[in-house]
Amino acid sequence: MKIHEYQAKKILAQFGVPIPRGEVASNPHEVYDIAGRLGGTVVVKAQIHAGGRGKGGGVKLAKDPSEAEAIAQQMFGMKLVTHQTGPEGRTVRRVLIEEGLRIKKEYYVGIVIDRASQRPVFMTSTEGGMDIEKVAAETPHLIHKEYIDPTAGFQAFNARRLAFGLGLTGDLLGPAAKVMSALYRAFESTDASLLEINPFLLTEDGKLIALDAKINLDDNALYRHKEYAELRDYNEEDPLEIRASRYGINYIRLDGNIGCMVNGAGLAMATMDIIKIAGGTPANFLDVGGGATAEQVRNAFQILLGDKNVKAVLINIFGGIMRCDIVASGVVEAARSMGVTVPMVVRLEGTNVERGQEILKTSGLKFTVADGMKDAAEKVVALAK
Repeated sequence: MKIHEYQAKKILAQFGVPIPRGEVASNPHEVYDIAGRLGGTVVVKAQIHAGGRGKGGGVKLAKDPSEAEAIAQQMFGMKLVTHQTGPEGRTVRRVLIEEGLRIKKEYYVGIVIDRASQRPVFMTSTEGGMDIEKVAAETPHLIHKEYIDPTAGFQAFNARRLAFGLGLTGDLLGPAAKVMSALYRAFESTDASLLEINPFLLTEDGKLIALDAKINLDDNALYRHKEYAELRDYNEEDPLEIRASRYGINYIRLDGNIGCMVNGAGLAMATMDIIKIAGGTPANFLDVGGGATAEQVRNAFQILLGDKNVKAVLINIFGGIMRCDIVASGVVEAARSMGVTVPMVVRLEGTNVERGQEILKTSGLKFTVADGMKDAAEKVVALAK
């Protein structure tokens, strides 16, 4: 679950991470009052679930409350487009007003789960303010990494190494190590999957401050953090993805025209890959689950066809936990009850596969039964065209 910058900073402050003075506003008049309370130069920052806001015009300086209000009037309701939002952009509904700071140096600090080592990795870089992906691609030697052993936890030597990696020594070493420890406590205690500070700031008066903040919370651990449920912003999420989450279906909308319904995350990834190899573009990732019922299949169809870009559907089911004939019956029932008109290609494999294929062929519906994944991908790509 993604949260806004102002929400992430509120969490970080609870763990002792230094952040700028600031307040969030939902209309321009509040911006005027907040800027007046902060005094001096302020920063007006659009709050959307995406990075690159500054390049898209979503972060601007204001020298007084009147200018801050004028900037906010332009931001509220605008479609902010960044490299992470896609061309459709995100509508700005809130802005964060923060004190202006005198910057001496910008750094990058981030923590993610490294799947290869199966442990958190804490990263720092002297190239703050830049996309870390670009730094990793062009100058990987400028990224310092500390892999944290979950059994031992985050240690003082990890904090010092990270500070050294930023070139922070002398009087800055102690405060920097303290901030690193606080960031890791926040990451671990909230069950975050990502915590990123870019830029992490050294001010001209020698203070270390989290100038920006991004936190993604692990959905699977939210039952342990019911206090974070209110942080969810449905305006920032795709309506189809929201509906899928209610049904317990793993769904991510993409920009293609071939809808995919698959049981199993690994098979779903492989299905999208083979569609691309065959010259098509998947419209989604959808894992209907290993023990999908007819009701679950119907729900999945509703989500797939809710995307108006879908021109054809590929159903790729491995009948392991569930028999292929039961899956086929559920697919036929759902397609018939919903009046599905787009062409559908079905690839079944596993227990009772022959019976399942027979059910599809004799259903009277527009099913194309495929023989293997390669055949399925080629047929659905041709139908989508």
